[in-house]
Amino acid sequence: MGCQMDIAAQIINHGGDYSLGLKGNQESLHEAVEDYFAVAKAADFKAVKYDYAEEIDKEHGRLETRRYWICEDLTTLPKPERWKSLCSIDMVERETIIRGKTTLEQRFFINSFEANTKTFAHAVRSHWGIENSRHWRLDVVIREDDCRIRMGNAPGIFAMLRHLCLNLFQIESSQISLKRKQMKAALNDDYRAKVIFGLAF
Repeated sequence: MGCQMDIAAQIINHGGDYSLGLKGNQESLHEAVEDYFAVAKAADFKAVKYDYAEEIDKEHGRLETRRYWICEDLTTLPKPERWKSLCSIDMVERETIIRGKTTLEQRFFINSFEANTKTFAHAVRSHWGIENSRHWRLDVVIREDDCRIRMGNAPGIFAMLRHLCLNLFQIESSQISLKRKQMKAALNDDYRAKVIFGLAF
């Protein structure tokens, strides 16, 4: 839902800027931006005006290199005028090495600001920080990856329920860990009602 034209327009109308990650819900736009950077990168970005930056982080046995490319060439995009104030497109490449194993991830974005990697890198770091934090809690605490439900609509329904539970636990104000909140809700009817309905006991 994040990459939608009406949301982009709302952000601009309220005086903000957007940096929207492209996914399957905007297939033709995602493909156009991905193709643009694939061709540009293969040609070593010759004849392409762009801004570039690279960041390296090393902690807890993990080496992460992030590379950012951003440019204002919108000529290959399908109907760019549909996106209010669209100004630039960009690619971020994240290379992670953990215990000798290397993974490479590429993401593509559209933005309402000029080609500036400092602005873009800040937006991406914020996005990944939120995403990684939520994924860690879903996997490690709620153990989403251990779920063996595979049939029909059930996986999507249970994913939605896990996200709902995570949000309810975050709203509940007790100063205890998420894991302890889960256990307490499983064993205590009053606390479970407090989490679900916001009731005070």
